[in-house]
Amino acid sequence: MTRRRASEPIYSTAIVAGRGLFGLWGLKRRVIGVEHVPVAGGAVLAMTHFGYLEFALVEWVTWLANRRRIRFMAKQSVFDSPVTGPLMRGMRHIAVDMKAGAASYAKAVQALRDGELLGVFPEAGVSASFTVRELKTGAARLAAEAGVPIIPVAVWGGQRLLTKGHRIGFFQRFGVPVQFAFGAPITVGADEDARVATERLRVRLQELVDRLQREYPVDGTGAWWQPRHLGGTAPTPEEAAASDAARDAAREARRDAA
Repeated sequence: MTRRRASEPIYSTAIVAGRGLFGLWGLKRRVIGVEHVPVAGGAVLAMTHFGYLEFALVEWVTWLANRRRIRFMAKQSVFDSPVTGPLMRGMRHIAVDMKAGAASYAKAVQALRDGELLGVFPEAGVSASFTVRELKTGAARLAAEAGVPIIPVAVWGGQRLLTKGHRIGFFQRFGVPVQFAFGAPITVGADEDARVATERLRVRLQELVDRLQREYPVDGTGAWWQPRHLGGTAPTPEEAAASDAARDAAREARRDAA
């Protein structure tokens, strides 16, 4: 007999709100491979990061498929906000505190061992080039230590809803196709080099993205949301990396001057 999941009113309300918003926009979703998400037990959902709504979009389609909730890892600053903090804690998401990284990591491992789905963005930031960047090794290390699989998840079209560097009108979001590809589980051996496993994940994510881009029903030629190598006007990976580095340097300079 399947164990009944505990009631979580805050999370349930957030899901209803998200479904209502995405329904209002009339998003045209297409989902491939969601059966790879286990119906029970822990797993790391390692997602592409081209926009700011991927966490809600992936939770949306996962919930529709198997009614499972995802615990996301997010920056401590989100939890410190008086607006978003209570919501994040109420949904049992996990704060990533750079000053107490070991504690955040241990909490994430325990959540996986307790059978939770853990959502992570291994690119550690939005990719303005709309290509998969070099990944951090955290997803692989978490999966290996907790003894759970990694489920690679690619999302394409979500950047057309909300992303960095672009102002998108409310009505421009209506009817946008958003496609999802969940890959087969990746097992990380306890003794496997995390960098090797992470490269396997990166290659798989890019393969999934390539497929979604090939099958996307809208021609992105000349569009800001399309990668340069596919005829769009998004910055190249090199240009995006340079822009990110300049932004980080400016932020550090302001911090030092304060």
